[in-house]
Amino acid sequence: MYLVERRTSPAPADADPGATPARRRWAAVPATVLALGAVSLITDVSSEMVTAVLPLYLVAGLGVSPLGFGLLDGIYNGFSSLVGLVGGHLADRRGGRHKAVAAAGYGLSALCKPFLLLAHSVGPIGALLAVDRTGKGLRTAPRDALISLSTEPERRGRAFGVHRAMDTAGALMGPLVAFGLLRLAQGSLLADGGERSGYDSVFAVSGCVAAIGVLVLLLFVPNSSTTTQPEQSAEDAPAAERPRLRASFALLHRPALLRLTLCAVLLGLTTVSDSFLYLLLQRQLKLPVYLFPLLPIGTAAGFLLLAVPLGVLADRVGRRRLFLAGHLALLLAYGVLLNSSAQWAVFLVLALHGSFYAATDGVLAAAAADAVPAEHRGAGLALVNTGQTAARFVCSLAFGAAWTVWGPHTALAAATGGLALCAALAALTLRSRPPHPSSDEAPA
Repeated sequence: MYLVERRTSPAPADADPGATPARRRWAAVPATVLALGAVSLITDVSSEMVTAVLPLYLVAGLGVSPLGFGLLDGIYNGFSSLVGLVGGHLADRRGGRHKAVAAAGYGLSALCKPFLLLAHSVGPIGALLAVDRTGKGLRTAPRDALISLSTEPERRGRAFGVHRAMDTAGALMGPLVAFGLLRLAQGSLLADGGERSGYDSVFAVSGCVAAIGVLVLLLFVPNSSTTTQPEQSAEDAPAAERPRLRASFALLHRPALLRLTLCAVLLGLTTVSDSFLYLLLQRQLKLPVYLFPLLPIGTAAGFLLLAVPLGVLADRVGRRRLFLAGHLALLLAYGVLLNSSAQWAVFLVLALHGSFYAATDGVLAAAAADAVPAEHRGAGLALVNTGQTAARFVCSLAFGAAWTVWGPHTALAAATGGLALCAALAALTLRSRPPHPSSDEAPA
C-alpha cells in the first residue's frame, strides 16, 4: 500500500542510467496504472467467464432467436451508455472522486453475478445484464481518468496499453476457466436445455472472482487526489467550480473532442459485437459446442501481445491515426470471414480481431484524454465512451434483425460495406485539426 501511494506520479524513464530498456519501460508506467491493471485483470477473468458461455447458453440452451440475442447482446454491450455520463460527471465533482465511483461500479457488477444462478429465463437474465452493464458504465470513465491523471501526457498511449494488456490477460484466462468448468460438466451442454450444472458453476465462480477484484481496488488503488499531474493540483481543486452535468455536454464544443466522438459513433455503428462474431465462426466451421468458450482466447491473445507495442506506437505516430488503422484490421477480419470457410481462417480472423482491439481500445481513451482538461477528464472520457457504446448497441440490434431476415452471411456483408464507408468518413473527419489546439492536446 505504501509503495502504491508513493509511486503514483510517473518516474522519468531516464531516472536510472544503468537500467535496462525493459526496466525503463516499466518505470514509465505509474503504480496507479499497474494497480488498476490488476483490478481489471481479476474483474475480466470474472466477466469473460460469463461472456464466453452466454451466447451458447442463450441460443443453444434457451433457444433464443438471433433477433432476441441481438437485443440481449445490445443490452450487455450498450446499456452502460445510459449511465456512463453520470459516472464521469460524479467522478469529477469535488476535486475528483474517481476511485469511489469506480468502486461503486465494480461492486455493482460483482453483486449481480451470483444472481445468474437463479435466472432461468430471458427476462431475468436481461435484467441482470442491464445491472452488470450499469456497473461497467459507472466505472469505465473514472478508471480511465485515474490512468490519464497519473500519467504524463506524452506517455498515455503506453500507460493505456499496459493497462489494457493486463485487462486482456484476464480476458484470456476467463474463457479458459469457463472451458475447464464446462468440460467437468459436459452433460449440461445439451441443445435441449439439459442440466445447468456446467453453467451454474461458471456463474458461481465468476461471482467469487469479481468480489476479489473489488477488494483489490479498495486496498491498493489510491484516491484520485493522490495522483500528480501538472494540469491540476489538489490544493487548487476545492476552489475550482464544481463540474455540472450540463458542462459535460458543453465539452463537445471542443473541436478535437467533438470529432473524436463523431468518429467513435460512426465506427461503432458498424462494429459487429464479439458474441455475434464468435457465433458466426462456430457455425461456419461447425465447431463442437464445448470449444466455443475458447474462441475469445484468440482475440485476447492478439490483444495481449499487441496492446503495449501499439500503445507506444500511438504515442509516436498519432493516436487518431492508429485508431483508424485498427478498424482497417477489423475490416480485413470481416472480409476473411465472408470469403473463407477453411479451418485456418479462424486463426486469422481472431488475430485480426485482437489487433483491432489493441489499436483502438486504450488508444481511443488516450486520444480523448488529450482533448479535455484535467478537471473534466472523467466527463470527457465518458462522452466518447458513451457515443461508442450507444452506437454498438444499435449495431447489435440491427445485426440481429438482419441475421433473422437475411441470414448471417448477408448481414455480415452489409456490416462490412458499412464499416468501409464509415472508416472513410471518419478519416475525413479526423483529417483536419482545430486551428488553436488546447495546451493539453497531444499531437495526433
